Amino acid sequence: MNVANQTRVTEFIFLGFSGVLYLRLALFVIFLTVYLLSLMGNTLIIFIVLMDSTLQTPMYIFLGNLSFLEIWYTTVTVPKLLATCLSQVVTISVSGCIMQYYFFFSMGATECILLAVMAYDRYLAICSPLRYSFLMSLQVCLQFSAGSWIGGFIAPLLPTILISYLNFCGPQKINHFFCDSDPIFKLSCSDTFLVEALGYTCSSVVILSSFLLTMSSYGNIVVTIIKLSSREARKKTFSTCASHLTVVTIYYGTIIFAYVRPPAKYNFTMGKVISVFYCVVTPLVNPLVYTLRNKDVKKAFRKVLAQKRLLSARHVQNI
Repeated sequence: MNVANQTRVTEFIFLGFSGVLYLRLALFVIFLTVYLLSLMGNTLIIFIVLMDSTLQTPMYIFLGNLSFLEIWYTTVTVPKLLATCLSQVVTISVSGCIMQYYFFFSMGATECILLAVMAYDRYLAICSPLRYSFLMSLQVCLQFSAGSWIGGFIAPLLPTILISYLNFCGPQKINHFFCDSDPIFKLSCSDTFLVEALGYTCSSVVILSSFLLTMSSYGNIVVTIIKLSSREARKKTFSTCASHLTVVTIYYGTIIFAYVRPPAKYNFTMGKVISVFYCVVTPLVNPLVYTLRNKDVKKAFRKVLAQKRLLSARHVQNI
């Protein structure tokens, strides 16, 4: 398409969720509540892991990384979502939109890799307990953590660079609450075939490879659990992994549905609804599941509270 004589768009307008004012206000309250609970829950996990030396093991270091990731993952998209619930005109610059796209997909790719790493960690702990401390030493754990972040931020780099070269001549309205890939492509007046194909390929490779690695680890874990002679041991081991599997199922289920499909099949209304699950709901499920189902985290939390009460009591006595 010839874009030489067309006006170049400098900002986009998010449409968000349409509806009457009271419905959008209700959505605002729900999303804000979930967002704040997610921030508090994930911050609490990071705080507990840092404060309690007994939790500074590979499993909880990965959990701390996941919680830190979830805080920024939601912060990339939810503020704009909240704004669209209150105002009918929420804008973002083209450069800001491309940056949001990059950080959103970077965080998403990092989470995929990190969940696969966490599943592998549980596989080593359960299937090779005698060699676990050697195979998953602190140094290896930190290398896996750093690799997850580096790999996640490299994965969407090339599609982002190609998007930055696209021309946008109008319309300005993004039928979403953040700069997702398909809504951006629909607004471009350039040929988007290459960037769409590359973006689809990168997303599919990252999502499916990490998903298959995760399921492979849990498949081996299930086989090992079944072989355990003690019923109590089976119950304890399964309980340790059930929390991981819950987060994995919700997250992968929604992102596979959203991104592992031909671009032409995209449905904007369904896309927005599905996006709420992996942008808003999953980051809250993470701290809820890990804290409610994990005895070590609950014990560490009670220990931190007890220490705070003791310090407060001493402070009062000194006064």
